[in-house]
Amino acid sequence: MTAAPPTVSGLASGERLVSKAAFEDRVSRAATVLAAHGARPGLSVAIVMRNDLAFLEASLAAQRIGAYAVPVNWHFHPEEIAYVLRDCDATVVVGHADLLAALGGRIPEAARVIAVSVPPEVREAYGMTEPAATAAGAPDWDSLVAAAEPYSGPPVPQTLSMIYTSGTTGHPKGVRRSPPTPEQQQGLDAQRRLVNGLEPGVRAMVPGPLYHAAPNSFALRGARVADLLVLLPRFDAEAFLGAIERYRITTVLMVPVMFVRLLKLPEAVRARYDVSSLRFVMHAAAPCPPDIKRAMIDWWGPVVHEFYGATEAGAVTIITAEDWLRRPGSVGRAAPGATIRILGEDGRELPAGEIGEVYSRLSFYP
Repeated sequence: MTAAPPTVSGLASGERLVSKAAFEDRVSRAATVLAAHGARPGLSVAIVMRNDLAFLEASLAAQRIGAYAVPVNWHFHPEEIAYVLRDCDATVVVGHADLLAALGGRIPEAARVIAVSVPPEVREAYGMTEPAATAAGAPDWDSLVAAAEPYSGPPVPQTLSMIYTSGTTGHPKGVRRSPPTPEQQQGLDAQRRLVNGLEPGVRAMVPGPLYHAAPNSFALRGARVADLLVLLPRFDAEAFLGAIERYRITTVLMVPVMFVRLLKLPEAVRARYDVSSLRFVMHAAAPCPPDIKRAMIDWWGPVVHEFYGATEAGAVTIITAEDWLRRPGSVGRAAPGATIRILGEDGRELPAGEIGEVYSRLSFYP
C-alpha cells in the first residue's frame, strides 16, 4: 500500500481527501440546506447513515444552526428506526439512499428527507455489488450542498449530538442536553483533549460507527482540530493496520473487540505493517480482558489508554497504560469534572471494597 505523504491534511474516506477549507465550506453550505428544509434551533436532524464524510457534514451543519444532530443506528429494524425518528420529532432526515428506501413509508410525513448517495468505499466495504436503491422523491444531498450559499444566519449556541442509548429497558432513549455555556464548553474541550488525545497536529482515525456516542464525539472534534481525520467505512483488522501505515496515524479511538480481531491476525500479517506512528490509543465501551490489553501494550507500547463512562454521563474515569500495568483490570481514577459514587440498595454511599451501583456525573454537561 502506498503511504500518504506526511503533509497530507484534511479529512479522508477511502480514496477521497477533502481539505479543511473545502470541508468547512461544505458544512456552511449544508447549514443553509438544513435551514431551508425547516431545521431550527432546538429541532432535530436525524442522520441514518453509515460512516461517511456526509455524516460529519450534516452533524456539524445541524450544530451550526443550533439544531440537534440525531445519529440513528442503521442496523436497527426499520420499525426501530421509525420509532427514533418519531421520538426525536425529526424535522429533517438525512440518510444513505438505500437505507431511506428500506424504511418505506415509515418516515414521519412531516419530516423533510434528503438522500445521500452511497460512496464507493462504503459500497466496497459492505459488498454492495448491486446498484444502491434510491429514495423516491428525495433530493440529493451533494446537489443541494453544491448549489447552496454559505450559511449567513446569526450565531447561535452550539448543541451536542443527541445520542440514543439502548442500555436501558424498553425503547432506546435520547440523551438531549441544553447547549453548554462558554465555561462548560471550555471544560468539555479540556476534558476531551485528555480523553481523546485530539489537538492540533494529530492524525486521527475513526474505525467505529459514528452513531455510537464515543466515536461520534471523537469524530466531530477531530474534524475540527486534528490535522487529518480518517474515516473507515467499517472495521477490518488488516485494512485498519494498512490505514495506520498509509496515513501515519497518531491517535485512534477503539473498542476491545477490535483488539481481539487484530490479535487474531497471523503474526506475519501483523508484522507487515508499520504502526510506530501511534502515540495515543483510547479504548472504552466494554470490559477488556487483561491478557488482551497486555498483548496490545506489548505490541504497540504504552500508548493504549482507557476510559469508563456512559452516553448519559460522558467519560468519568481515565487510566493510562502505565497506570494500568501497575493495576491490571482497573479503569482508573475520576476524570476532571467527574463525580463518582458507589451506592448500596439503601442509597447510602459504600466504603471502598464494597459492591454497589455506580452513580456518576460530569459537571461540564448542562
